[in-house]
Amino acid sequence: MDFFSPVIAGFGVVFQPENLIYCLLGVTLGMLVGVLPGLGPAATIAVLLPITYTIEPTAAIIMLAGIFYGAQYGGTITSVLLRLPGEASSVVTAIDGHEMAKQGRAGSALGIAAIGSFIGGTVSILALTFVAPLVAGAALDFGPAEYTALALLGIMMVATLGTGAPVKSILMATLGLLLATIGQDPLAGTSRLTFGSDQLLDGIDFVIVAMGLFGVGEILYNLESLRRKTPPPTPVGSVYPSRAEIKESKGAISRGSLLGFLLGILPGGGATMSSMVAYAVERKVTKQPAKFGKGAIQGVAGPETANNAAATSSFIPLLTLGIPANATMAVMFGALLLQGITPGPLLVQEKPDLFWGVINSMYVGNLLLLVMSLPLIGLFVRILKIRPAILAPLTILITMIGVYTVRGNVFDMYLMIGLGVLGYLMKKVGFEPGPLVLAFVLGSILESSFRRSMRIFDGQLTGFLTQPIAAVLLGALLLILVGPPVIRALRSRAT
Repeated sequence: MDFFSPVIAGFGVVFQPENLIYCLLGVTLGMLVGVLPGLGPAATIAVLLPITYTIEPTAAIIMLAGIFYGAQYGGTITSVLLRLPGEASSVVTAIDGHEMAKQGRAGSALGIAAIGSFIGGTVSILALTFVAPLVAGAALDFGPAEYTALALLGIMMVATLGTGAPVKSILMATLGLLLATIGQDPLAGTSRLTFGSDQLLDGIDFVIVAMGLFGVGEILYNLESLRRKTPPPTPVGSVYPSRAEIKESKGAISRGSLLGFLLGILPGGGATMSSMVAYAVERKVTKQPAKFGKGAIQGVAGPETANNAAATSSFIPLLTLGIPANATMAVMFGALLLQGITPGPLLVQEKPDLFWGVINSMYVGNLLLLVMSLPLIGLFVRILKIRPAILAPLTILITMIGVYTVRGNVFDMYLMIGLGVLGYLMKKVGFEPGPLVLAFVLGSILESSFRRSMRIFDGQLTGFLTQPIAAVLLGALLLILVGPPVIRALRSRAT
């Protein structure tokens, strides 16, 4: 009963009128963000960070979480109707979803995506309810050495297992760590990499980095790619799949729920990787692989279920370990810090109302998504006709005002524009900003934990190997770095 008492109390937090309104606002914004190609949840959450100052912490995080998992379904609409993924996690959905649309089955594709998203999200929340406290309990044994190894593991997994090229991702992670060192040395108090500027003595605020790279950078990049006229959306038709289609999708939804939950927990996993793995699995297990790419409903059900399950389970490492699993979670990490809340193993004990309020809000949010997504499809189709040239300047204006409100400093606005241009150029040459933002967030944790560890171990790196948990995490890190090249070498020899 001791376990269920805070869980039940969390529902009391969710059903407070203010929190319900913010949950509804979050999932509605999330769907809208997913529908509009070029924004995405990370950029939207980054733009809204300054607004969360004025909102009660639990309500703010409930809203931001709703934006994240709501965007997973919103991206499906453009993927199916226009073959234009509104979200990276909906890329594989476009393959069979758009083929179904051309066959007059767009409604069935969107309907099964909504059902799969609801089931995957709900299964993941149930698992999260039981797994998260166990992870938090185990994490109480973590010291500086363990957090050093965990931060390194998180950065390297995102860099090497993410969707971009590993070398480019590692370079971006390195740049993120470098940016995190700007300002004053946390122990010695001396200035570092400030180039004589007093404006940089306090370091670069996370809001500036997030809003610059994701807000301005993503908007500039997508303006270029979206300036060409998009084709008119395909007629939707009935949004309720037939019994035969639901029967065909059962296995894909079950597998997608499990895969999404497991991959969402891993740093570097998340919704995008989960959807791609789920699609690959469905192609492997099906008895009719020739159907894939030509309108197979399993090719929609599996990935859509997996990306929603992963969006939910990625909150486990964030809330229980203080380690963001992907770029959006890194922005969410920043939102928590802005509210004076430090994610980590003590969050469950010190802030049970917030912890269980956020988790339980996902039950309500997923139900709201299911209820609203099908009737609102017609409205979202109309929204697709809004020109990006109208939306982009408005979003950048909001971003500029938002970053100024953080510290009332004009220099921050110039810095954000500079980072926005950098983000645009990075995307142009194939560098993803995700690893940079994640490394920037983890940089302070990594530095402080490593330097404290060195003091404990009298400067001996071998001290990490004397701590069992740290040694296991470093072993996993070594496996990630060395494993793929060894496997490729063995395969080439075998052939």
